[in-house]
Amino acid sequence: MQIKSAEFIISNSEVSKCPTEKLPEYAFIGRSNVGKSSLINMLTGRNKLAKTSSTPGKTQLINHFKINKNWFLVDLPGYGYARVSRTTKKEFQSFITDYFKQRKELVCTFVLIDSRHTPQKVDVDFMEFLAENEIPFVIIFTKTDKLKPNAILQNITKYKETMLKGNWADFPMYFTSSSTSKNGKEDILNFIDSINKDFNTGNL
Repeated sequence: MQIKSAEFIISNSEVSKCPTEKLPEYAFIGRSNVGKSSLINMLTGRNKLAKTSSTPGKTQLINHFKINKNWFLVDLPGYGYARVSRTTKKEFQSFITDYFKQRKELVCTFVLIDSRHTPQKVDVDFMEFLAENEIPFVIIFTKTDKLKPNAILQNITKYKETMLKGNWADFPMYFTSSSTSKNGKEDILNFIDSINKDFNTGNL
């Protein structure tokens, strides 16, 4: 898939105010310092589409971007660490939950995980929330340019072992990515394209 157009549509904190067009949506979410904005900009080829910042937790609203006029990329606030007050964090965690439970147009969630780290409880817990609520998701391991291939594989293997020891029957589908080297861009966009085709033919 080639990204020919990427247009910011709306930011809001209420699911009822999300776009009414019946287009497939892909949500991007992860811990607040996982490199989400950089990944979104890399995938779309727009350096300033999503706001990047050295301060984790900058995204605090549901942000809709219309891509190629036929699907939405949804940039969601990060979970876990963020330099915001407890009250503010509780508010946007509440509307994130509402989004996942109520948004019928959501066809897939990309859970971003920093490839440099061993399994983090907050990541595993969030994926369990998605699975328990039957929300389709895949993992994107980010920042792969920061580690050697063997180290990345070791951390992914640790995630597999941790989750399979728990309540998981299978390890979720995953991609590896780097906003610097653009690793994973083609695979992720082709994956989205394949789901879009099923959506348009009524197979979803």
